[in-house]
Amino acid sequence: MIASTIATALWAMGPAYVPNNAAVLAGGGDPIDGGREWRGRRLLGDGKTWRGSAAGTLAGVALALVLNAVVGPASGALGVSLPTFPISVALALAAGAMAGDVGASFLKRRVGRERGASFPGLDQLDFVVGALAAVFVVAPGWAGDVFTPLVVVAVVVVTPVLHLGTNIVAYAAGLKSEPW
Repeated sequence: MIASTIATALWAMGPAYVPNNAAVLAGGGDPIDGGREWRGRRLLGDGKTWRGSAAGTLAGVALALVLNAVVGPASGALGVSLPTFPISVALALAAGAMAGDVGASFLKRRVGRERGASFPGLDQLDFVVGALAAVFVVAPGWAGDVFTPLVVVAVVVVTPVLHLGTNIVAYAAGLKSEPW
């Protein structure tokens, strides 16, 4: 039961897990906020770019298409019925993850945290909130079937561990300037 719940959680969140990493790899480009400020602070900062957001969203959708292609064998190997991703769901998960991250940057700037500053909890779950909100709006039936309460709990427990691990790897590889 626990293993199948975790497998479903990781599979269903895959298209939301990939965008932020892909955005870092795409790097650079014009900032979404265009350099604008509000109350003396940048709206988002240079780290949130149009190129990164587009690349992240496309990477999430691409992963969903790959997962759709291998869902049968993966379900059989894991002994669990894994979901497929309609394109609307893939787009909602990926774009929602990016929107959640942008929203967190906005909040971090409002409380005076600079780009790259750690904000425990928010840093690990901002994209989860964005992805889940978007998918529940776009495809509530699909979301309700896949993201059961147990799966959501698994996502909330497993995601911070995965997030920290992938960020440490990206930091060690020189792709990020901080390990969180």
